[in-house]
Amino acid sequence: MRAAQKVVVITGASQGIGAELVKAFRERNYRVVATARSIKPSDDQDILAVPGDIADPSTAQRVIAEAVAKFGRVDTLVNNAGIFVAKPFTSYTEEDYAAVTGINLSGFFHITQLAIAQMEKQRSGHVVSITTSLVDHAISGVPSVLASLTKGGLNAATRSLAIEYARTGIRANAVAPGIIKSPMHAPETHEALGALHPVGHMGEMRDIVDAVLYLDAAPFVTGEILHVDGGQSAGH
Repeated sequence: MRAAQKVVVITGASQGIGAELVKAFRERNYRVVATARSIKPSDDQDILAVPGDIADPSTAQRVIAEAVAKFGRVDTLVNNAGIFVAKPFTSYTEEDYAAVTGINLSGFFHITQLAIAQMEKQRSGHVVSITTSLVDHAISGVPSVLASLTKGGLNAATRSLAIEYARTGIRANAVAPGIIKSPMHAPETHEALGALHPVGHMGEMRDIVDAVLYLDAAPFVTGEILHVDGGQSAGH
């Protein structure tokens, strides 16, 4: 019997790394469920676009329900959606806190819970979360307390999930990027941002895509926080 075509759910999929992940998984013949607030329908019948705010639990419910209804399974979840607000700690507002924790934490929690519940029925699955190298190596001049609070929580949750589900066929890993050339960063900032990395330049979106693809294809790897950061986490 031919193996069922695998299905990946990707959050924050409308642009940047998320959009590149959609293309890369389709090239590997995955069916893709892509979600973001501004996601547009696709002409590809193997791409299901589900618009919505990932901080809203109802979005997570719709994404997983529609994935199972259309494709019958969920093999991989990529928690790519996230926001970064760089402010001095005492300058963060209640709105900043709500926005960052809503997307980075609540957005992870609700869809991961529902995806794993489906993966348990299949006795297999993989969760990959995109975090940040700043969790392990803070940089002077780059205020990042809310990033560390939320993405650091995802690193810890990744390890915990990996152990909790190790014997069920479900894996959990994370990719911790440095600063990546994406629509988030204007071209005129690239030289200064590149200098923050020991290798002297920013990463490319493909570097993160390749890391996710590696983890997805590595059945003996779980609980891993894979740093793709030009040496940032190693030191300066």
